[in-house]
Amino acid sequence: MMTMSTWPWGLLVTTGYLINLTFAAYPLTTDANCHCYKTNATSTNYFRQHKFFDFRNLQQYANTPPNPISTFEGNAAAPPTSSYFDSNQWKDNWGIQTWNNTELMRLNNTDVNDATVPMVNSFNNIYIERSSDRNANGQTYLVMRTVRHSLDGPSTPYGSNSSSGFQSSAEFESKLTSYQFLSLRMLARTRGSPGAVTAMFTYRPPPQPQQLALVQEADLEIRTQDPSNFVQYTNQPAWNSTSDIKEATRNASMPSGRKWSDWAFYRMDWTPGQSTWFVNGVEACKINFQAPRDPSQVMFNVWSDGGSWSGIMGQGGKAEMQVQWIEMVYNSTEASGPVTGPWGDKKGCVNICSIDETTQLGTPVLISNPNGGNPPANPPNSCITAKYGQCNGKNWNGCKTCASGSACRYQNDYYSQCL
Repeated sequence: MMTMSTWPWGLLVTTGYLINLTFAAYPLTTDANCHCYKTNATSTNYFRQHKFFDFRNLQQYANTPPNPISTFEGNAAAPPTSSYFDSNQWKDNWGIQTWNNTELMRLNNTDVNDATVPMVNSFNNIYIERSSDRNANGQTYLVMRTVRHSLDGPSTPYGSNSSSGFQSSAEFESKLTSYQFLSLRMLARTRGSPGAVTAMFTYRPPPQPQQLALVQEADLEIRTQDPSNFVQYTNQPAWNSTSDIKEATRNASMPSGRKWSDWAFYRMDWTPGQSTWFVNGVEACKINFQAPRDPSQVMFNVWSDGGSWSGIMGQGGKAEMQVQWIEMVYNSTEASGPVTGPWGDKKGCVNICSIDETTQLGTPVLISNPNGGNPPANPPNSCITAKYGQCNGKNWNGCKTCASGSACRYQNDYYSQCL
């Protein structure tokens, strides 16, 4: 399932103050009724458009997970794993990649690429799988997979002389290349062998592949060779020919002892001059240094190439990123232009909505209308905390009732969360 705003306006981002993820129950609405979307975090920002992709109840597309394909060429030529990936719902928004790294490896230039294993992206590694989780939120989820293959027989990857096998991986990218500032979220987990990277990121390529210093990219990455509670956050590039760029990247622990093999709510806010990342509603990292500036794509991938960043996966190994849903509010330069003036004058921003304060995932609520004020659907004493919001803790004076489908879970003395 996917929903998106039909309002065509462009860039509008304003910074304000901390707002807790608690609220009186605002009325559910549709994207067609929303002129802009207000986000809640350490700052308040406003975006024009909304998309939601729900992979939790796609049982009709959940066949037996596809077996890995044993040849490099077979992976490159693989068809979609189900008709879902041929649907307009998918194809109008995302493109599955089939590129490989053999040309980069032939450059033999470790300043550009230090891969030691040929890698090819494959449709075969992106599929819908039926959930076997106890107390699952849905029946299915999207899987992105990377597999280390041995080379048996005469097949070699496009002339590569590698005798160490090859890696098949997974990547999809947005059809829209004009995102300029967004709040991007997913509910996901990473599982599998050491030697893989799973990632959610924005990306603007350099003018030429060798001009890595000109890339613009904000990353959330999990490396399966890292400790199971470490997540890497980066405004690329994070290295050059002489050294690492320490200001560009942070390695941070997940909050409350969580592991990346657990389901977690990941969020990345790209705003002017800043990238901010959250895990389960808790700010994990903020980097101002070389934050992306220009229109970009949104990308997700799961990969390994035997290089220094991913590490080397053992032959026969595999790793997966499993995703229940993806949601974003964003601004795009493919619109009619930016809205000018302060947001408070409501120029073009009459109905203000929220995806943070909703009780129904993927459906916005109306939090401000032309008459001003907040239009609660229920009396003020029906205060509800959205899933992943704070619901208790020392000195906590906010709402303590969690939205339907979640319960207030103790994290520490100062923080309990609706999960």
